[in-house]
Amino acid sequence: MEQKVKYPAVMTIAGFDPSGGAGIQADIKTISALGCYATSVLTALPVQNTCGVRSIHAIPVEVVAEQMRAVMDDIVPDAVKIGMVHSVELVDVIVETLGEYPSAPLVFDPVMVATSGHRLIEDETIAAIVERLFPMADVITPNLDEGAVLAGMEIETVEDMREAGERILELGARAVLLKGGHLKSEELTSLFFDGRGGVHEYRSRRVDTCNTHGSGCTLSSAIASYVARGEELEVAVRRAQEWVTGALESGAEAKTGKGNGPLNHLWAPEAMIKKSI
Repeated sequence: MEQKVKYPAVMTIAGFDPSGGAGIQADIKTISALGCYATSVLTALPVQNTCGVRSIHAIPVEVVAEQMRAVMDDIVPDAVKIGMVHSVELVDVIVETLGEYPSAPLVFDPVMVATSGHRLIEDETIAAIVERLFPMADVITPNLDEGAVLAGMEIETVEDMREAGERILELGARAVLLKGGHLKSEELTSLFFDGRGGVHEYRSRRVDTCNTHGSGCTLSSAIASYVARGEELEVAVRRAQEWVTGALESGAEAKTGKGNGPLNHLWAPEAMIKKSI
């Protein structure tokens, strides 16, 4: 019998970015560049550019559910990435709809705090995320501001990161990648808490650039892509961080927009990966 092949598929559930550097656009570019097939479910329509967000328009939750079913009835995802979830109702519909289908590895980027430091979602939504989404996610990828909210503590050092990561695990997360990009240091340090007692430290050089728009979206999508390709989670986390560093370096000198420009998502595209089925 002739073997058929399929492309590793990654479904992103996230918001829109009309300027193209973050959200679903960043996810699709990243997933495609890493040799996977991208499908997408739109949760919100922000009006934004490289200078900032002007307004956000929610997509009705029943339409989010319809999008998810339409995709998963047709193209079964090998991994799922979830971005900002801005309401309790959206948490509920995502959890319930995913529960209707066989589970796939899930990467959750808990977007909670804007670059300005302002909270993007209410406390009740954070509580719903912790209670319902954390147990489903194979890994969550908070930055330091988001980690501080979840852990209920200030994070200013790598030792603080270690304590915060353990606290977040205690909330019910299976694994945590705590990103250290906001630390004031020459070197970037991220910590991966694998949920089995291991803490893996990743160090990388800090790239001198303002073109960092969408880096968190890009990293979580890269992790999901490597997982969809069959990598173990720890390997996927390491390779994704290396890939994002390359994208930052490659796009460091570009001028796209008047604000914080995007990294270069297409700096090292890989051929479409095929799997036998």
